[in-house]
This record gives sequence, C-alpha cells and structure tokens, in this order.
Amino acid sequence: MEDKFSWGVSTAAYQIEGAHNIHGKGASIWDVFANTPGKTHGNQHANVSCDFYHHYAQDIALMAQMNISNFRFSLSWSRIIPGGTGAVNPDGIDFYNKVIDFCLDLGIEPWVTLYHWDLPYSLELKGGWTNREIINWFTVYVQLCLKLFGDRVKHWMILNEPMVFTGAGYFMGIHAPGRKGLTSFLAAAHHAALCQAEGTRAARAIRSDATIGTTFSCSLIEPYTSSDNDQYAATKLDALANRMFVEPLVGKSYPVKDFKLLNRLENFVKDGDEAKLAANVDFIGIQNYTREKVTHSYMVPLLWAKVVKASKRSVDHTLMDWEVYPPAIHSMLHQFSSYGKPLIVTENGAAFNDIILNNAVHDHQRQQYLQMHIEQVLKAKQEGVDVRGYFVWTLLDNFEWAEGYRPRFGLVHVDFKTQKRVIKYSGHWYANFLQSHGESALQLSRTA
Repeated sequence: MEDKFSWGVSTAAYQIEGAHNIHGKGASIWDVFANTPGKTHGNQHANVSCDFYHHYAQDIALMAQMNISNFRFSLSWSRIIPGGTGAVNPDGIDFYNKVIDFCLDLGIEPWVTLYHWDLPYSLELKGGWTNREIINWFTVYVQLCLKLFGDRVKHWMILNEPMVFTGAGYFMGIHAPGRKGLTSFLAAAHHAALCQAEGTRAARAIRSDATIGTTFSCSLIEPYTSSDNDQYAATKLDALANRMFVEPLVGKSYPVKDFKLLNRLENFVKDGDEAKLAANVDFIGIQNYTREKVTHSYMVPLLWAKVVKASKRSVDHTLMDWEVYPPAIHSMLHQFSSYGKPLIVTENGAAFNDIILNNAVHDHQRQQYLQMHIEQVLKAKQEGVDVRGYFVWTLLDNFEWAEGYRPRFGLVHVDFKTQKRVIKYSGHWYANFLQSHGESALQLSRTA
C-alpha cells in the first residue's frame, strides 16, 4: 500500500444519490424504511436528497475546485443488481462508470465502499443479514463490482460500520430494516463479520493489485466515574462498539472475555467459521466523531450500561449531542494501531447549526472541529502511528439516516428545494488547507 497521505471527503449512495426508483434501480431497505411513516425525523426520506445522480458532474467539479483529490463514495447494490441477485442493471453500471471516469478526468482518486447500509429490499424479504446465504449473495456482488470497476478503482472498502448497521438495524430497530432483538442482531453480526472477510478475499481474487480495507465506527469509551461498576460497563461497551468486528478480522476471536454475552454468537457459528473470519486487509478505516462516558445501569437489559449524553455532562457538543473531544481520535488511532495494519480516518466531521448570511454559510464551529481533529491525527502520525489518510464526513449536506435533514455535516450547503450548492466557511478552510499543505502535510498551519 502506498504510504503517501491521502486527504479527501466521504459520502454514501443512499444519503446523496436520490433517483430512488428510476433507470432500473431496485428498492433498498432504506427506500422502504424511510418511506414508512414514523421511522425518520419528520417522515423525511432520500428519494431525491442531493440528487447526486443528476448533479454528479457539478459536485465532482466542486471537489476539484476545493482541492480535494480523494473521493470516497459507495455503490448502491440495488442500483447495480436490482433484485440483489440475478440480472444486472446496465443503467446503474453506466452511472458509476461516469462517476469514476469523471473523477479520474479531474485528477480525483475514487475510493469505493461496497456496502454502506442500503441492502436490496428483495434480499431483506429473504432474511437479509440474518440469512447466512447473504455470504454468497454478497460475494457475487463484490466480484461483479471488482470486474466492472477494478481497472480504474484502486481503493476499496468492503463494509461500512458493521456494528452500526447490525446494532441499529437488527437490534434496536431505529435504522433499516427496523428489526429488533438479540437473536436477529447476533445472526446479522456474525454474517457481517464473515462477509467483511469473504468480501476481502473475493475482491483480491479478482484484482490482486487493489488496495482493500474496511471501515469501523469507534468512540473513545471511558467510565463516567471511577467505580468498579462504571469501569466494567466501559470495558463491555468498548468490546461491543469498538472491537467486536475488527478483532476477528485480524485473526483474533470475538472479544467474549470482556463481554460474555457475545458467547451467544456460538448459536450461529458453524465449523470452519473461526478461520474464515480473518482476512488480510491492506488498511483499516476508522470513523471517529466523539468520546462516550459510560455508567452502569440496570435499566439497560443485556448490556447493563448506558451512555451519559454530552448535554447532561455540560460539555461542548454537536447538534447530534456528541461531545466535541478531539483527543478521542488520537486515542482511537493508537488503539487501532495495535492491530498492525495501516490506518485511514475514513470519516470524521460534525453537525452544527450553520448560519447563512448574504449567501454565505458561516460554520466556524465545524472549521474549528476539523482543524482540532486534524491536529490530533497528525500528532498520532508523528508519534509513529501508521495513519495514511483523513476523509471529512461529508462533502454535501445530506439525508442523515433516521435523523433526516436536520443535522448538516457538509462542507457544502445544499438547498434541498433548489439543489443550489454553496461552499461553507469550513469548505473554504479545507480547500485552503489542502492547497497549502497538500499530500505531504505533517503540520497544521493555524493561518490556513
């Protein structure tokens, strides 16, 4: 893997593309979930969203204008294979070919995520991630994508945040497909862990020259007090939220020692699975936004722990009620460096209430957030952590899953009625930073 430092932005198909039911695209679980009353903030959906499907050239040109040389985006499985398996959709393939080719024409390197939460709905009707057959369905999809696009796309991510899409989607029911319960979660989680490894092997078998990784959500987990109960609660949550998927991938077992409930995964483990969970990835993507303080609680079954919200602790926080704590990303880089793989920060960003004045978007809080977090990333790099990239979440204000359009994370403001784009103060700051420091940045200038 190249050791140059890659600066970029990240997006996801369902959150920006729109065009949810045209040109042969099949429905995804998010198409169905978000269009079901009561599931999202204000019953909002991403049927149109940023309409990147029709504005991709404008948005990629905007990236070039902002000196952004690496673009992470995901492919919509149901745009490529509408039924999840079987016939492929030539219009979907044509769309992604155009996106990839235009990026390359403008000197922007495409980084592709194969799965960012939008499972074809046809597969959910067959059990989705709880059906072990998804290993075969996903492998065929990965092979197809590498054959179609691997001649031009050199950087691939297999899954995006498996802890989130299995936990929120199959245990808590607050994300698509809206399932609840421990059994569905454990089944989905084990199959996702197998898929991240099998997907890696499938991709490498098609393109031995590809750089292949996968991405994990992570938060610095600390006990709310020094009590033994709170410390144990923090240990359990760290095992579940930060370690459950990465450790089997790198050849360790599930972290059952620190969270014994994970022993119940045995109900879904078959002979030979333990060896299949490991794969030789080229990098690990970490996605960090905050620190969590955790306290013991009998009110939370199974985990016996709860997060104490930032607003309850009277600390600086974002619109999502996530604490602004830049040292968290430094800590997580050190924690994940123990797995012996190069690291890339594949997401980091924040939602605040932006101020619009005279056709300009003033978001100084976001600019400060990004600057402080980049400083912490570069500090870890200088300390010897093998971190090789940093991607801002996100390029455009978009559909933020169950939160709808209320939280805006973008470097670029989007008027969802007119589709007008305006680069925010933070976007101009990032553009200036990239122009001043470029690929070899090791220091952050406070005058950028």
